[in-house]
Amino acid sequence: MPLRLYNTRTRTVEPFQTRTPEHARIYVCGLTPSAEAHLGHARSFLFFDVLRRYLEHPRNAYRVTYVQNVTDIDDRSIATAQRDHTTVEDVVERHYGAFKDAMRRLGMREFDVEPWATQYIPQIVEMIAELIEHGFAYAVEDGVYYAVARFPRYGQLSGKHLDELLVGARIAENEHKLDPLDFALWKFAKPGEPAWDSPWGAGRPGWHIECSAMSRTILGVPFDLHGGGYDLIFPHHENEVAQSEALMAAPPMAEFWVHTGLLNFDGRKMSKSLGNFEPLTAVLERHDPLAIRLLFLQTGYRKPMNFTEESIAGATVALERFVAARAALPETADDAGARERFFAALDDDMNTAGAVGVLFSEVVGAGRGGRALLDEALEVLGLGGLRLRTRRDVPAATLPDDLASRLAKQLGDTVSLHGDGPEAAVDAVIAARAAAREAKNFQEADRLRQALLTEGIDLKDSKDGTTWTLAGA
Repeated sequence: MPLRLYNTRTRTVEPFQTRTPEHARIYVCGLTPSAEAHLGHARSFLFFDVLRRYLEHPRNAYRVTYVQNVTDIDDRSIATAQRDHTTVEDVVERHYGAFKDAMRRLGMREFDVEPWATQYIPQIVEMIAELIEHGFAYAVEDGVYYAVARFPRYGQLSGKHLDELLVGARIAENEHKLDPLDFALWKFAKPGEPAWDSPWGAGRPGWHIECSAMSRTILGVPFDLHGGGYDLIFPHHENEVAQSEALMAAPPMAEFWVHTGLLNFDGRKMSKSLGNFEPLTAVLERHDPLAIRLLFLQTGYRKPMNFTEESIAGATVALERFVAARAALPETADDAGARERFFAALDDDMNTAGAVGVLFSEVVGAGRGGRALLDEALEVLGLGGLRLRTRRDVPAATLPDDLASRLAKQLGDTVSLHGDGPEAAVDAVIAARAAAREAKNFQEADRLRQALLTEGIDLKDSKDGTTWTLAGA
């Protein structure tokens, strides 16, 4: 059974086929390094890394050209540079350097091509000129805009209708576009901003045209697969389609559009204003990078996912099981179909959760396939680094330093936790729970136990008292 993927363009799961036999051309929208990268970025990019690995595996035997861009000029980067009294180049290099280091630690392979938008200004200007020539764009006082109404298929990728989009749409006071839905292709420079020459005036490209021009230049159109996060479907990818396909005799721009689900942090969208945003580099200091990667693999790539301390503690324990099992497995063993079931899960819309489940139940649990199958599977999943570890190399799950403040947010003033270290905070909650049980306030006792469980701490009651362990350990 060939690999099947969910195609956002057709809204169906389809057999993956390429336009050129045995060659897969993939473009993934990369980072805009105007701020620190976070776990949501990592989840999306690591999925496409696994997809690439599987396409190159002998079972599929594709030669893959993998392109992931860098949006090194945009409004946010300029705003950050102005706020920090530095240059856009400094902002981009600082944040992108940290991102690339994090990706290496997470086992992400290098891209075949890594285009930076500012390196493709001539190609971007050329594409904008073509859009103007064909009547899909126009120049006004503040820049060049795409005329959305001129493209009849606008909204098909995202499933949105023009009438729906017009509700609430408006033209800002500083914009001169002709229609509220039109979007910028070229923005004329304001004083102090980076700028490049163009036939219409000095300025910089809009975000959407960058990806259209780079993918067309590097891969040609149509190409095989365009990827990115779910939040990019509209407007970014919808606008890419409009720009690219307006100039194509035979659309689509990409045969497959593949999107990854969003990631929540402690049950909420990551946001600095909500106080639950943590830079990717900081998360990697607290947790084993391969445990993070395994955790992502345990949820289907299209599903929303919630990252918690409890879940990463469980993934850390799972790593230990892999390492221990590998040391005990024979080199080879009768796989009884385990290998086929592992790859069949991946063939089913890259069901990595199912594939990991096969490894635990049949290889780790029953010893089928032996070390050879486990190593092959780990390499496809990007967990090949486990082959170099012994069990003592896998960091044990530990209590987070900020546990007291996290518990205080859940429990309010019920338990005095301010200034407590992690272990003292656990002991305080256990003592409060014991008092609640003594008073037969079982609802409060359950609430206190659940607060600990939310942080990955499991309680065990016995005649000798209550003890705790990290959940899954």
